[in-house]
Amino acid sequence: MTSVRELVAGVLGGGVGYEDGLDLLTVAPAGDVDPVLTAALFDAVARLVGNGWQPAELQRVVARRGDAVQAQLVVDAIAAHLRGFAARAVDPRWRAQAEELGAAVWWGADDDFPAQVVRHRRTDRIALIDAFLGALRVLAGLPPLELLIPPPGRVAREAHAPGNEAMLHRVRSLLAKAEATTFPAEAEAFSAKAQELISRHSLDEALLGAGDAKVTPFARRIGIDHPYESEKASLLDAVARANRCQVVWSPEFGFATVFGFDADVDAVDLLHASLLVQAHRAMARDEPPGGKAGRARLRSFRQSFLIGYAVRIGERLAEADRAALADSVDTARLLPVLASRETQVREARERAFPRTVRGRGFRVGSEEGWESGRTAANRATLR
Repeated sequence: MTSVRELVAGVLGGGVGYEDGLDLLTVAPAGDVDPVLTAALFDAVARLVGNGWQPAELQRVVARRGDAVQAQLVVDAIAAHLRGFAARAVDPRWRAQAEELGAAVWWGADDDFPAQVVRHRRTDRIALIDAFLGALRVLAGLPPLELLIPPPGRVAREAHAPGNEAMLHRVRSLLAKAEATTFPAEAEAFSAKAQELISRHSLDEALLGAGDAKVTPFARRIGIDHPYESEKASLLDAVARANRCQVVWSPEFGFATVFGFDADVDAVDLLHASLLVQAHRAMARDEPPGGKAGRARLRSFRQSFLIGYAVRIGERLAEADRAALADSVDTARLLPVLASRETQVREARERAFPRTVRGRGFRVGSEEGWESGRTAANRATLR
């Protein structure tokens, strides 16, 4: 007789049909099934964490390829993995992602974890076993990723310098005001001041780090959510280029990897998130009516809006960065430093992604959306 462990392995390996396996698991004793499903899920997540996957990335990819129930099971498995490590053994960035997902151990013994989920979330047991198998299938197909944040139990990267944290706090405050105001002129003023702070700080950091072998580029993965992912990724690329970073977009996983120096990557992350909020607000204000008849027109408008917004944002941020460089008191010394840093960033990207494909250009299907997006970009960012 086939054991539950062999049955689950057969379903995941393709030797047993999915529906047949699900039927057999639902009629098997819970005392036999629950420990196997729990161990399989927790072990799969622990393996992927060791292979470079971060909490937010695992949750996102399972939600994209599976559903919300499967994604929540993965969050529980992240909490189970985290409980085995002392606080000092967990990188703060890794822990922050887990906490943002709400990863916390709420159950008792692991052996009957599925039964506790049924009671705690008031779900159907058959649907839950289906969710376990679905999540396991998604996790089984994920490849290793570059290790960007040390997983629990490994040495953490040094924290940001105090000056960088102070700058980021001021930028967050300005961008929060830009997102909150309903007046375009105010949003522009706040965003302009934020970019001014970012550019000046970045140039100062470049000079301070010149010649220091310990100051090297690193990478951060930034999630891009449905819908219009490619258009949103183009906005991230525009912001990154203006701040001396490079981006590799991985649509199959729903994230982009940003390569650059510490302060620059922080700036890209903050600016992209804020500009996306402002873009959605402006797009909702300007878009044509939807409904069944106008659905295709509305989709074309939104795609064209985001493309126009990204292009104009890139132009204006680049203008602001050039202005900051021109205002620098030590431009002659800065130019070779910036050229060297650009080379280092490109080499870091090529090491991580030796084979990349240049993305296809976008087709603008709505002139109305394109012009509206560029107008919104003029209002959202600096001169």
